[in-house]
Amino acid sequence: MATNTVRRIASEMLGVGESKVRFKNDSIKKIEEALTREDIRTLIKDGVVYKLHPRGVSRVRGMAKRAQTKKGRRGGMGSRKGTPSARLDDKVAWIAKVRAQRRILAGLVESKKITDPKVYRKLYLMVKGNAFKSVKIMETYIQDNKLLVK
Repeated sequence: MATNTVRRIASEMLGVGESKVRFKNDSIKKIEEALTREDIRTLIKDGVVYKLHPRGVSRVRGMAKRAQTKKGRRGGMGSRKGTPSARLDDKVAWIAKVRAQRRILAGLVESKKITDPKVYRKLYLMVKGNAFKSVKIMETYIQDNKLLVK
């Protein structure tokens, strides 16, 4: 049987395309002597006719990229999809901000830098009312209005 016929039948049996079927070079005579499908099955079993393994896509680059993302890289403006509030929930951001400001206020009271309860209460309510964008701005307000005890 011609080798191209053997290749065709073997590709059906192995479940791959004809281009993926290979023959051992030293056994071409044996391959040409095959007459039936059973003969070809035997050749496959003996390893004279075999299929090439499929080539996969290397994950090395993908894994390296993921490692960098895990470290906090690759998050610049061009990589972002969605509004800031879609990326970080507004409520979660608010809670973090308010807790930080209240922590600073409590620390000032504990270190006796704020002694007047009215000043503390005023600042506490300002924090609650979203008067300060950040801790730094709150500290600036306190310094500018001379609310700290020396």
